[in-house]
Amino acid sequence: MYLDPFKLKELPFRLSPDPQFLYLSKQHARAKAYMESTIWFTDGFVVITGEIGSGKTTLIESFLKEVPADVVVAQINQTQVSPIDFLQAVLVQFGFSPFKMRKAELIATLNQFLIEQYAAGRKVLLIVDEAQNLSMRVLEEIRMLSGVETTKEKVLRIILAGQPELNHKLDAPELEQLTQRVRLRFHLQTLSQGETQGYIQHRLEVAGAGDRELFAPDTFADIFHYCGGVPRLINTLCDTAMMAAFTADRGVVTRDDIASAVQELQWQQYSPRTHAHAHAHAQPGESRGQAAEAAVAPVTVRAAIPSLGHLLVAAEGRTVQEVPLRPGRLIVGRTPDNDVQIDSRFISRHHCQVITTDHSCVIEDLNSTNGIFVKSNRVRRHYLNDGDVVLVGKHELIYVDERAARARANTFTETVPRALKSADGAGEVGGADPEEEEADQDVEAPQA
Repeated sequence: MYLDPFKLKELPFRLSPDPQFLYLSKQHARAKAYMESTIWFTDGFVVITGEIGSGKTTLIESFLKEVPADVVVAQINQTQVSPIDFLQAVLVQFGFSPFKMRKAELIATLNQFLIEQYAAGRKVLLIVDEAQNLSMRVLEEIRMLSGVETTKEKVLRIILAGQPELNHKLDAPELEQLTQRVRLRFHLQTLSQGETQGYIQHRLEVAGAGDRELFAPDTFADIFHYCGGVPRLINTLCDTAMMAAFTADRGVVTRDDIASAVQELQWQQYSPRTHAHAHAHAQPGESRGQAAEAAVAPVTVRAAIPSLGHLLVAAEGRTVQEVPLRPGRLIVGRTPDNDVQIDSRFISRHHCQVITTDHSCVIEDLNSTNGIFVKSNRVRRHYLNDGDVVLVGKHELIYVDERAARARANTFTETVPRALKSADGAGEVGGADPEEEEADQDVEAPQA
């Protein structure tokens, strides 16, 4: 990797939500202050929304790192669940084993726990990330939980964080009672061009760059044009550009490196209008967040671009997912914001990435806890060959290179006619056998 050439102590643009890399723009600082207010006020929910990749999860992790010791926290990230699953997940966070409980028992256990914590002088906080995926029934269960109170105050503090469609859900008539309990509601906007530059320089400084300028001053405008101030897209582009500078043996990222990275990722300039259009025109069965992600994310997942291979996700000898690989980058991880989600406790939030180009495919570890393994060896970066099996937690990623299959097909189509032509020539030299002539005619007839 490029750590040594750039004299950095760690990767500056990892996609994992590391609190020490949090760049507190004015709006991020305000959102964090709203989260902190839940510790002191119990009169309602706090709702934080933001576009995909705007830094909500990193903000939550930073907030949790500073939570006082007398606060008991339940953090829920898997939100495509039934009401019973949700209640069980909350109790698991509080140390219970609730899987044989009926719903009435789940609610009674939670209520009793909340009252006990209040009596012991402890505060209880529930944080739900990716809350836009919660069903109306689960949101209603959360509202009911928020109603647990003493004679003086509510017992449970609640933060809901999610993509913009969470706001649309909360505005639905059937959730009016819940919406009336929302005390603070804040939407994270994308970074400005100046904030984008500050964000990049902040992450480089934390990674060990100090006051060294590792990005040429004229690169920031280009980065903003392609990323639109979305932190996750900035990370992806800057990481790829640093790899480009490293391979070109440059100690500073230039505009040429940005252009090279954009070409590798197959990106177009970021357009908020396109993003808004995706929200308004989500296809049937597709959430606004999914449509927005297709618009904001690099233009790597497009049906018009033929796939260069497939990634098979297997568990216990059975294929559970098949993902086409096109030029660009796929992120594999535990949470729903990944391109390939593997819901397993052995998988990190953002575990690894697969970078596909016209000529190669590479898998890279994203500083995951359990790593990635090829042939029993833990690897940081590995060029994939057709049939390679990468162990990720308890799952296997099997790489199928369609280019190899096409090459074999091309070899066949070139070899067979050549062999037939050679056979024809041999017949002319040695004298034609009548049966061979008929066979040749049978082969050539369909072509005519």
